Amino acid sequence: MSVPDYMQCAEDHQTVLVVVQPVGIVPEDQFFKIYKRIAGVSQVSIRDSQRLLYIRYRHHYLPENNEWGDFQTHRKVVGLIAITTCASSKEWPQTAERFHGQKEVYSSTLYDSRLLVFGLQGDIAEQQRTDVAFYPSYEDCSDVEKRVEDFVESIFIVLESKRLDRATDKSGDKIPLLCVPFEKKDFVGLDTDSRHYKKRCQGRMRKHVGDLCLQAGMLQDALVHYHMAVELLRGVNDFLWLGAALEGLCSASVIFHYPGGTAGKTVGRKPSISQPADAGKRHRPGALTANGISADTSTEIGRAKNCLSPEDIIEKYKEAISYYGKYKNAGVIELEACVKAVRVLAIQKRAREASEFLQNAVYINLGQLSEEEKIQRYSILSELYELIGFHRKSAFFKRVAAMQCVAPTIPEPGWRACYKLLLETLPGYSLSLDPKDFNKGTHRGWAAVQMRLLHELVYASRRMGNPGLSVRHLSFLLQTMLDFLSDQEKKEVTQSLENYTSKCPGGMEVITLPDGLKLPPVPFTKLPIVRSVKLLNLPVSLRPHKVKGLLGQNMSTASPFIYSPIIMHNRGEERCKKIDFQWVQGDVCEVQLMVYNPMPYELRVENMGLLTSGVEFESLPAALSLPAESGLYPVTLVGVPRTAGNITVNGYHTSVFGVTSDCLLEGLPGLKTSGCLVEVIPSLPRLQLSTSLPRSAHTPQPMTKEELSSTVSVQLFNGETQQLTITLENIGSEDIETLELTSKIVSTKEKVFGEFLSWELEEALSHLPLKPGQSVTLTVGIKVKLDFSGQENLLQDLNDDGISVTGLPISSPLRQVLKPRAETKTVSESGKAEYSHVKTLEAVLNFKYSGGAGKVEGYYRDLSLGVHVDVEPSVFFTRVSTLPATSTRQCHLLLDIFNPTEHELTVSAKNNQDLVLHASECQRMAIQVDKFDFESLPQPDQETARFTNPKQLEEERQHAQGCQINSKLGICWTHPSLRRRGEASVEGVLNQLVLEHLQLAPLQWDVLVNGKPCDCDVIADCKVGDAVSLEVKLTNLSKNSVGPLALTVVPYQDFQNGVQNYDLEDAVTFIGSNTFYIDTVKPKESSVCVGALLFLYTGDFYLNIKFQDDSAGRELPLAWFTLPSVHIRAMDTPLQAGA
Repeated sequence: MSVPDYMQCAEDHQTVLVVVQPVGIVPEDQFFKIYKRIAGVSQVSIRDSQRLLYIRYRHHYLPENNEWGDFQTHRKVVGLIAITTCASSKEWPQTAERFHGQKEVYSSTLYDSRLLVFGLQGDIAEQQRTDVAFYPSYEDCSDVEKRVEDFVESIFIVLESKRLDRATDKSGDKIPLLCVPFEKKDFVGLDTDSRHYKKRCQGRMRKHVGDLCLQAGMLQDALVHYHMAVELLRGVNDFLWLGAALEGLCSASVIFHYPGGTAGKTVGRKPSISQPADAGKRHRPGALTANGISADTSTEIGRAKNCLSPEDIIEKYKEAISYYGKYKNAGVIELEACVKAVRVLAIQKRAREASEFLQNAVYINLGQLSEEEKIQRYSILSELYELIGFHRKSAFFKRVAAMQCVAPTIPEPGWRACYKLLLETLPGYSLSLDPKDFNKGTHRGWAAVQMRLLHELVYASRRMGNPGLSVRHLSFLLQTMLDFLSDQEKKEVTQSLENYTSKCPGGMEVITLPDGLKLPPVPFTKLPIVRSVKLLNLPVSLRPHKVKGLLGQNMSTASPFIYSPIIMHNRGEERCKKIDFQWVQGDVCEVQLMVYNPMPYELRVENMGLLTSGVEFESLPAALSLPAESGLYPVTLVGVPRTAGNITVNGYHTSVFGVTSDCLLEGLPGLKTSGCLVEVIPSLPRLQLSTSLPRSAHTPQPMTKEELSSTVSVQLFNGETQQLTITLENIGSEDIETLELTSKIVSTKEKVFGEFLSWELEEALSHLPLKPGQSVTLTVGIKVKLDFSGQENLLQDLNDDGISVTGLPISSPLRQVLKPRAETKTVSESGKAEYSHVKTLEAVLNFKYSGGAGKVEGYYRDLSLGVHVDVEPSVFFTRVSTLPATSTRQCHLLLDIFNPTEHELTVSAKNNQDLVLHASECQRMAIQVDKFDFESLPQPDQETARFTNPKQLEEERQHAQGCQINSKLGICWTHPSLRRRGEASVEGVLNQLVLEHLQLAPLQWDVLVNGKPCDCDVIADCKVGDAVSLEVKLTNLSKNSVGPLALTVVPYQDFQNGVQNYDLEDAVTFIGSNTFYIDTVKPKESSVCVGALLFLYTGDFYLNIKFQDDSAGRELPLAWFTLPSVHIRAMDTPLQAGA
């Protein structure tokens, strides 16, 4: 017997063997359809008996194996079912002949046979025959199972009769010697009458009867016979049959202990029914005696010792196998016994002992095996190792079987079978075809073995003619084994991959194999390795802002609690949390990845883009080249969201070595991300601005360069005005519907007087809505007014040069020239900066605009333009003082003006002569000005005054006063050579004392002589002897009531030599009293008192109006009671007439 049945198990010993074969030409699918139905009748309950008969069906059985039927009866073909197709009655004789020929093959052992004829109808088909069944077609054969059951019962009858015949041989009969095929030649010429020979015959027959009892369902009887056979055969050293008797004993015990079977089949057997059947036959007369039949076997039957314990079963198997091993020709029997023992040990969960049996089975020599038999042998060994939990050993033999499929000796290597077997080895080596399994924790399994196996899969799939499969396995190798590949191996694998992908590019589709196995895609998450993903905000000028007061939808669902324990905290949510900025539909959005290349050579990544969900997103792929083993390398991926909503960045896609990968962030180990969910708001317009002034590299200090779209720079002299023309162009796809402009000074060191930036927006707004591609211009005035007078270092420079800046006497020469500085005077860099006395002003113009769908949602955009102005001093005032004028409502303002520039310039003021100042020259300018009514300036309301810092209020008040003075003075400077001009401001140099001198007193006094006002050196004419009316009017501009007041008029003469004559009683007389009384004057009201004088002589007379000491008005400042001087010239009438 050369071909082992690797599927055998211990319980097969109780089965009878039935061969099912086709006769003639039978379609294969129809044959196996009927075979499957026949094989379904695997156990039959015998009528009139409580026994079960188990049937083992085979559709292919070697006749030479049948020759071992006496050795173990379950190897004997006792039944034949032939299946044939017979279309007509003419074919029937030939079919019957063939069936007869088929029976001849197994004639020596057959108990019964059946022929199932399909397709024949007519007279022949109507004949009633027990050995032939006729069916009109393969579909119309409902009673096949019933026929098979009848057939099995007929086999049982024969089996039972044979059992009884063998068991009830008369003691006088000679017992034949049962042999195995290779023994027959050894027994020629033996002494058949010897005691030894007879014992051998008895022992073998006992063993044979045990087999028949086991098949007939009499388990206890079988156990007794096996025990007796072992004793007999051990005595004569008949080792081969002793082994068979021991194996029979093991099989019977296994059947008893494990009714579910050891083959791992889902349908369990029901051998327990046989036990009561045996019990009923215990006292059956007729048993083997010393010469054949004993008188009574009831003493042995039913004893517990007859059945081996689970441990003894294995010991007896070992003993039996050791006996088989003595015979070279019993290799198949030995191998099958090993397999049966392993199956039993697997149920007993004794894996280590089972492996010893398997190790023995590996070394059993079966002679010259065909390649197919070798494959079958290694495959079964693999399955058995898997059964006992030796997964790696199982994988080893499975791989040996795979290699055997493509052995060099095979003319047509079976690469498909090889590939299929290799796939089955993967679990044993801790390999799976899903790359996700390799992201979890440390690497499992031996990487070197795994790489070898993957290489073999690649080669096998290529030889199968499936390059797509090769690409998938090679990609898997590169992705999962990258850390274990040497630099040289990395190069070789990637070169191979590029060769394969040139014919069949790798993708992300699932590959389904013919047997239904699915190969998941392999994304290259390690080529390159991504360490962090960061969604970038839009550039500052494009960021959307929500109009204040409009709560977004996301605010309405926000919890009022700072922390809620109900919220589940996990990393997944962290990745999905919404980022606190927005992207805009239609604008390019950026995601920054920090990547590095683990390869020892430059890595080219083509077509790298983003994978998103939530909104329609147009990814703009990038190509990059990473240097060998680069450090962290920033890569920015861009795309354009085409619709509004919430967008989630799920990952990125790449194309490396011809393999397209979709890499999801959730599968990347050790990835840092601040969130991947961002809101995309509806589209907004885009504004681009260009300016008439040159751009600057300066960035206003508190701002960053990103916050400004651009910065313009300009150099101006203090007081100069420059026009900045800004062109605003709509470069987006939405109309600009609203536009607002605000400005903010960001350099707060310097005090700025007046409006630094001013504009008129109405003209620009009239062009709205601004269509895409259209532009509008806007003019912004830049006016710089700074205070340079307080620069101590500059004043120090002037003092060093010998000029007293602060103490210029009035009578000093009007022109002083500074000494030229020595050329060799060196200053440090910081000193130069100080010496240049250039001040910097920086401001930001902010354009707020909106339009389109984004405006409807309450969003707008900001565009900022930085304005950087370097301010050089033009002229400044080193000293300011006042002198009283002849009029009480006027005064003289004395200004010491210094020209710090290197050019000659001209200074002019209203109603004043121009003053020419050379470079570094200081001159005084006197300007007569009307005093100012500061009380008429707008006052802050009480609410504002209450909540504003008093210091700030004072500064605002002084600024308003300074503006009023500046506008009245109108001092301008002109650079004739540079053709530049500007204003000179005195705001910064006006101290409180000067302001008081310039302020119009709150009490206004008007003196009228003969109805004409007297002030400003006006001489009132009158005639001697005529009454002169004198009228004094008080207007109260203060906030409080004033009075009552008493004024005394004292006339005097001034001789212009320091002598004044008050003794004028003879020259001037008052008509009435010389004292005037004024009642209480309420705020904003006036009061008039009238008197008269009479001049008796000609001459120039002055009137001094004084307040009486007991007046209540003395509580008020003296300056409030300054009355204009009155000059009256009395002339003779004749002289005037003559004149």
